[in-house]
Amino acid sequence: MTSAGIFIRGMLMGAADIVPGVSGGTMAFITGIYDRLLGSIRSFDLACIKLVLAGDLRRAWRHVDGGFLLALVLGIATSILSLARLLSWILENHPVPLWAFFFGLILSSALVLMKEVPRWTLPRILCLLFGTAIALTIALSPGLNLEGGMAGVFVAGFVAICAMILPGISGSFILVLLGMYATVLGALKNFELGFIVVFALGAACGLMVFSRLLHWLLQRVHEATMALLTGFLFGSLAVVWPWKQVIEWMVNRHGELVPAQQIPVSPTGFHVASGQDPQLALCVALMVTGCALVWLIESRWGSIGSEG
Repeated sequence: MTSAGIFIRGMLMGAADIVPGVSGGTMAFITGIYDRLLGSIRSFDLACIKLVLAGDLRRAWRHVDGGFLLALVLGIATSILSLARLLSWILENHPVPLWAFFFGLILSSALVLMKEVPRWTLPRILCLLFGTAIALTIALSPGLNLEGGMAGVFVAGFVAICAMILPGISGSFILVLLGMYATVLGALKNFELGFIVVFALGAACGLMVFSRLLHWLLQRVHEATMALLTGFLFGSLAVVWPWKQVIEWMVNRHGELVPAQQIPVSPTGFHVASGQDPQLALCVALMVTGCALVWLIESRWGSIGSEG
């Protein structure tokens, strides 16, 4: 896999992580780098520290698959810094078609990912249902207002990054639930360095802890874990369903009224509740486009969950 290919995958992950409802982990799965990503993150261990302290930076770089991580992080950073403003504008002005596209993307991803489980036994079906229930609970939960200054920023980074590397659970949506999404997006757009550094430190700590747990599960109970991750994807469809009705509002730290809890409704129900055009034909077309894109990627790389 070329550095350019890894960079592009990073851009896809970064773009996904900006949108509350889409997971960068999902993009890693779709583009076939998920296992390599977890392995690379997990390589920041005692052996790596010993190599650095011994001054053997070349071996330390190889140990953590540094070339892969550098290209991926550059792609993620480029996407976040360049697309934050654009995606913020699209979410504000054309949210329904955008959600429709991501709905098709995630639905198709979940269906393809089911092939990663060779035989659906009762325990694996239960894992699928459990993952779906967890994602649905998160999707339909009311929002909070996380306070605590920079300590709260650190906690938000820690929790959000764990969700970001899980297919189906969006780190951005976790930030929405914590009442931190607008704050983080604003800090990125305005390049508030202190805020970004503290958030990044929290994210780094979260990565170190959670990637090891996830790798351990994939090594020992691979099929059950894959079933659980597939359930996360199916459950997250409630987040990216294009037509939603707000049932609870909250005031964020900037004094703005934002949705705290939303539920999926039919296109007709959306029109009645909001008075807006559901744009049904456009949304269906974008759903089909999202599905087709995943199947195209899957046919190119062979398997969503493995590097090709």
